[in-house]
Amino acid sequence: MNTKAAATTIKVGLGSCGVAAGARKVLEALEQEIKGNGADVDLKVTGCIGMCFREPLIEVSNTNGSVIYGDVTPDRVPVILEEHVKQGKPVAKWIVHGEGYPRPDDSFLAKQYRIVLRNCGIIDPENIDEYIQRNGYSALPTVLRDWSPERVIDTITRSGLRGRGGAGFPTGQKWSFTRRAVGTPKYVVCNGDEGDPGAFMDRSVLESDPHAVIEGMLIAGYAIGASEGFMYVRAEYPLAIHRLNIALDQSRKRGYIGKNILGSGYSFDIKLKQGAGAFVCGEETALIASVEGRRGMPRLRPPFPAVSGLWGKPTNINNVETFANVPWIILNGAEAFAALGTEKSKGTKVFALAGKTARGGLVEVPMGITLREIVNDIGGGTITGRPVKAVQMGGPSGGCIPTSLMDTKVDYEEVTRTGAIMGSGGMIVLDESTCMVDVAKFFLNFTQRESCGKCTFCRIGTRRMLEILTRISEGKSRPGDVDLLGDLAQKVKLASLCGLGQTAPNPVLTTLRYFRDEYDAHVNEKRCPAVVCRALLTVEIDPEKCTGCGACKRACPVSAISGEKKKPHTIDPAVCTRCKICYETCKFDAISVR
Repeated sequence: MNTKAAATTIKVGLGSCGVAAGARKVLEALEQEIKGNGADVDLKVTGCIGMCFREPLIEVSNTNGSVIYGDVTPDRVPVILEEHVKQGKPVAKWIVHGEGYPRPDDSFLAKQYRIVLRNCGIIDPENIDEYIQRNGYSALPTVLRDWSPERVIDTITRSGLRGRGGAGFPTGQKWSFTRRAVGTPKYVVCNGDEGDPGAFMDRSVLESDPHAVIEGMLIAGYAIGASEGFMYVRAEYPLAIHRLNIALDQSRKRGYIGKNILGSGYSFDIKLKQGAGAFVCGEETALIASVEGRRGMPRLRPPFPAVSGLWGKPTNINNVETFANVPWIILNGAEAFAALGTEKSKGTKVFALAGKTARGGLVEVPMGITLREIVNDIGGGTITGRPVKAVQMGGPSGGCIPTSLMDTKVDYEEVTRTGAIMGSGGMIVLDESTCMVDVAKFFLNFTQRESCGKCTFCRIGTRRMLEILTRISEGKSRPGDVDLLGDLAQKVKLASLCGLGQTAPNPVLTTLRYFRDEYDAHVNEKRCPAVVCRALLTVEIDPEKCTGCGACKRACPVSAISGEKKKPHTIDPAVCTRCKICYETCKFDAISVR
């Protein structure tokens, strides 16, 4: 058998972002070309390295180094194979990252520090051996062989790791509660029910490095004395579920999951539970109800899940990112993790950078970095070139931080002071073309629909708030609406049963706090300063500038524009839907929207 390593390795990024951008066709083109010309290439599949804005991505490595090509299409494949692989001349114009090839996008990775994402975009997530080659499943035998459960919990406690699901509760303390709780069996649950609009941290980690999460769960199970674990992942993540099933099967066959793990006498099994997509199931008690087969609805706490969780037994729940940190902390020490970040927020945090950012993708940065560094240095500012107006953090439970606070340090305490929350890691960049009233309405519409309806303040309060926001955005506001909105928001926040209702008003409260002038313009002047709210817009054609080319007339979806060829056209305001397609179509600056 020929075991000689290939001269060149090519990795194709097949995370969901890559697949959506056409990476499977690139992979097929590579397979055909390599087979056809007999190139000495080891072709591999990997997950997402985080540069989603450059997908499809392929990495070409040989003895001369490694480079990453971005925006790869099937027709570029033959050129890369011929010039780079055969002739040894990398195609510089298509390289987005590589030593000796400085690129503007290099700053995307320069300020990152990767712990959770240490294997993402590097290993094949469906090959356990590649995880093992990068110290995977090294922390587990160390713990089972040499460490007591108390030492594991102490190490996690001293590391300063806090839950990355949003609340930021100290992980070691949470584990100790469950270990000390009376009752057996005990359970470990991985919360992969990532439902925030614009968030994809958990999905990317599960797709790209599932074994890290599994190993973290196994160590947590040993520490708290659990015998069984559940991975709760929403069904809308089919690729993550597919790769998790493969990883779980591989781990069982290697003896990492099951009875008498690695001959240690410790037994632990993991089952995968698919969620139906209810946002409220991200809340611990609602998630527990869903795993048990009941409707996902929160309950009052205490008792907390650590004391009475799944089937009334002690249960520890952490999210995907939290578990992925655990093996690294065990291998590198609590001190190494605690050396990163701020006094109260240790380590790193993964963010899904989305919205109007120039470089959308997955980033992992040390706690304490500023919003400005993330948005401008890593994200490259806005893709539109317009100034940043705000950063929305924490998803529907978070808030909008204005550009005047861009020097805010990203840690739990500093972000909370702004009125937003860290959340699980969604970070949406908004530019000057964004209407903040519309943003508040968007997120409140989401949480109102996702409310389980159990408590009155959340069920009815969010609906009344949404009605007020709708009136304001449609120019139908009543006297006192803005003050009533703020009052309702405070009451819903204080009186709701669970985290969904308690945080649902945050987008409203932060936009009222920092962008009150926009609300006043909507209410008092019946005007949307960002020119977004359709009901408040006026679309007109300037007869002095209109050439009568007819482009706007042909583009109008409701036939609201009339006029003869080469003569000024007019818009019927009664028919016009203010979609602004005519404005975007006109090449002569003859159409105004105000």
